[in-house]
Order: sequence, then structure tokens, then C-alpha cells
Amino acid sequence: MNKIKTQTLAPVSLVIFAFAGLFYLLGGCGNSDAKPRATEAGAPTEDRIPVRTAPVQTQSIALPVHASGILSSSAEQRPSFKIGGIIRKIYVDEGDLVRPGQLLAVLDKTEIDAQVAQANQALLKAERDLGRVEGLYRDSSATLELLQNATTGRDVAKETAKIALFNQQYAEIRATRGGKIIKKLMNEGEITGPGMPVFVLFETGKDDWVVKVYVSDRDWARLSIGMNAQVHMDAYPGITFPGKLSDLAPAADPASGLYPVEIKVTPQGQRFAPGLFAQLDIAPRQAGRFTTVPVEAIIEGDGREAFVFVIQPDGESVRKVPVQVAFIEGNRAVLSQHLGDAAEVITAGAPYLTEKKKVRKISDSGPANGQ
Repeated sequence: MNKIKTQTLAPVSLVIFAFAGLFYLLGGCGNSDAKPRATEAGAPTEDRIPVRTAPVQTQSIALPVHASGILSSSAEQRPSFKIGGIIRKIYVDEGDLVRPGQLLAVLDKTEIDAQVAQANQALLKAERDLGRVEGLYRDSSATLELLQNATTGRDVAKETAKIALFNQQYAEIRATRGGKIIKKLMNEGEITGPGMPVFVLFETGKDDWVVKVYVSDRDWARLSIGMNAQVHMDAYPGITFPGKLSDLAPAADPASGLYPVEIKVTPQGQRFAPGLFAQLDIAPRQAGRFTTVPVEAIIEGDGREAFVFVIQPDGESVRKVPVQVAFIEGNRAVLSQHLGDAAEVITAGAPYLTEKKKVRKISDSGPANGQ
């Protein structure tokens, strides 16, 4: 009897397992059909790069004039001889401190001494000639014209002697003020011409340092005497020296076409030396309208050239836009050009983007647009 019951239940179990397998297969087929339909509706949200954006702003900013130059002294001198000749003796060397009136160099005076003697002899002869003519004129043996000519000859010889004596005095160089010899441009035995510099002398007075720079006509038009400047030097990294525009050339340099400008710099207790390289920013009073973006939006910076990413109107595509950074103002980059109709730039997530990527905007409080 038991044997018969076992044989009867076996087919029923097979039927139950068959229905279960069919139900599983039908369920699996239903799930596989649902996935393609979700994919056809659009790219999955998980495949889009989350980014944050910030608005593009237009601000009124006084764009500074950026320039670089060499530190120098406001009392720089280039002493020279008034006349030409052979340098007989130089009494100072580079780095020497000199006092006012100190003898720095002299010419060989053989020639100029001979000229002085010649002028004096000519004056003596002119005076003798005038004396003879005056005697003849009193005796009515000479005319008034002869007397006048002799008088003129004496006066000319006197002035010629003065010139020779004056030149003799300036056949040497003396310091007109105290300072330091920065450069010796000529040596003993060389022939120099009138007015050719022999030394470069810097006065060692307090706070007489200036930076000499050259600016374009566009920058020159925005500058005026008394404007403040910030000076940075490679010799003193991290230190900003205050400066003030002290001289603005009325005409351009013929050789370069640029306008010379001098900025007076305060040492702030630091040790300055002529020739230090300096970079400066002059803040003009005239402001202009400039486009600004957050510094975080700037990518691939190379000098002043860089890029930003902006979101296209579809809200998913991005566009890489080249920009030129004029300068950094706080936490925003001031651009030299406008960004057209772009209202926002991508900040967080920009380094991971290409123009082929899709994005979704998120906010600080959580996911937002593009979900």
C-alpha cells in the first residue's frame, strides 16, 4: 500500500517544479525588458559628472598698471670731463664712498695748460697793441677806427683767456655731493670726449630710491603724479614695499616708443642696492567695467592665458572657453574680455571635464538640476 502512494505523488512534484521554473523565467524576461526602456529615455544620472557653478559678474574695478624695472637712486649722477683728453689719474674705485668736493679724476693737462699760456700771451699782445694805438690816436696819428679795432682785439683776447682758464679748471672731476661710486666706466690712459661719463655715482641719502619703468601710451594716459603703487622684489620675496609715482614723462622715448615713469620706493628698513629687479602695480583712480569669475573656475593656466567651462543651454553639455586673466582681485579672477552670453561658469568639478562629458548641477544643500 505504501508503495502505491509513493508512485502517485511523484508526478505531482514534477508539475510543481515545472511551474516554478516557468514563473522564474517569465519574471527574468520581464526585468530584462524594463532596463533597455530606462536606458532609451536618456543617459543614466550616475553617468553624468556632478559639478557646481558660480555666476559670472561684471564689476567696476580700477585695473592696475603692471610693469617691471630696475631699482635706482633718484640722485644718480654720471660725472664727466668738460673737455676731451687723456685720463691721467683716477683716484676712486667702484664701491668707494666719496664726499662733496672730493677729487675723483684728472686729465693730462699738457694740452690745456699750453692753451691757457697761449691765450695769456695773446692777451698781453693785444694790450700792447691797444696801448700803442691809444698813443698814436692822442697824437692824431691814428684814426678812431684803428683805436676801436685795437680795443675790440684786446677784449676778445681777454675773453679767450677766460675760456682757456675755465676749461683748465674742469680738466678734473670733483664730486658735487656725497655718495657711492657704483660703476667706473673708463680707466686711466683712455681718451675721453667732452661730456662722456666716467663714473656712475649714487647719493647715499635716506629714502631716495626709485624704480624706473616704461609704460605704453594706453597705461600712461591713466596715470598721474602721486598715485600709489605696490612694489615687489625678487631679493625680498613676500614683502610688499609701498611706492608713489613721482615722475611721469611728458613724451615717449624715441628709441622704444614707451613712456618713462619713476616710482619712489620706501625701503621699510630693508637694505637696497642699485640694480635690484622690481615688479610693481600702480593703482589708477579711473575705474572700468570688467568681467570676473571665481578663481576656482580657472583651469590650465599658463601665464595670463587660461580656460573656463560653461554649461550649454541643454543643461548637460559643456563648452571650454579660452580667457585671459588680467589680475587676481581677492578670490575672483578679473578677465580682460567678456564671456559673451555665458551667465555661469563651472567651479567644482572643472578639472575632470572635457567637452564630450555630460554634467549635472548640484548645490551645497544636495542634488539639484539634472537629476
